[in-house]
Amino acid sequence: MSRPERSPRVIGGRWLLLIHQLPPKPDYFRVKIWRRLQRVGAVAIKNSVYVLPGTDQASEDFQWIRREIVAGGGEASVCQASFVDGLSDAQIEMLFRTAREADYADVAEQADALLKAAPVSRFDAPQRAELDASLARLRRRVAEISATDFFGAPARQVADKALERIEARLRPSLRRPKRGAAGARPRMGRVWVTRRGVHVDRIASAWLIRRFIDPKARFRFVAPDHTPAAGEVRFDMFEGEYTHEGDRCTFEMLVAQFAPADQALRAIGEIVHDIDCKDAKFGRPETPGFERLIAGIARAQRKDEDRLARGAGALDALYESFGSTPAERAPASERANLG
Repeated sequence: MSRPERSPRVIGGRWLLLIHQLPPKPDYFRVKIWRRLQRVGAVAIKNSVYVLPGTDQASEDFQWIRREIVAGGGEASVCQASFVDGLSDAQIEMLFRTAREADYADVAEQADALLKAAPVSRFDAPQRAELDASLARLRRRVAEISATDFFGAPARQVADKALERIEARLRPSLRRPKRGAAGARPRMGRVWVTRRGVHVDRIASAWLIRRFIDPKARFRFVAPDHTPAAGEVRFDMFEGEYTHEGDRCTFEMLVAQFAPADQALRAIGEIVHDIDCKDAKFGRPETPGFERLIAGIARAQRKDEDRLARGAGALDALYESFGSTPAERAPASERANLG
């Protein structure tokens, strides 16, 4: 499934342009500015003219780069633009897609090269650690590319699948998600049980359950040694029906079972994983901010029910920010993979 297009808030014209003239020396300054432009996702439409979608974030990015150019002895201007002749909006969008396609393709090539060099049989500890580190590096690179993939380059799916092949080689036991106690999806209106003092994985998992799995779910918060009553479903608890497996957190396991095609949920899963497991596996740029937000919610709200309510609002907004299709937004009772 290709990633849906974003809908950034437009501040004026459809596009923003950065027009600059750099001093001929030193050479490293020209390279530095070029790298800064690449980092924010700008593409060149002609020599010394770069474009970004006309959003608040793009305006801020270009203004910082303009200041840097002027401080380095160059000249630069930022302006809003609408093209009435020559380049069309569709052609400019294609420039962005083409640039991100190349970035994703580079990740896929690196991933395939790693996989070809990996042992066919079991890994020893140093080999596994090296491949894990390489996989984490490539995931961080995909997250960086995604942050500037303004128009949904289809090659994101190719890069994701290449990384999944490495994951499957490293952890073959995780290819099939864990099922519930009876081997079937839970019915609607169940009592979902988890430990008291909910934090990021349990807050996110409860949001996922109520929005995508069981809209009528009721939650109980219990001691870690709680003995489940008949009909209760435990999550993020020792020996629970839905909990950590391998190096995946509970949220990731729920997504893998109930919504594996939803790219927005997978992105949130990467954020939740890094906060909950503290291993910086994915390194998404949104993670530190979301971690602070959840910590603030936990500090301000003593009751678990209130933490879930506040966390749900934050997760709703985060989900929308990653984009989703109408089918992915459908309630649990209408989602094909739950029926």
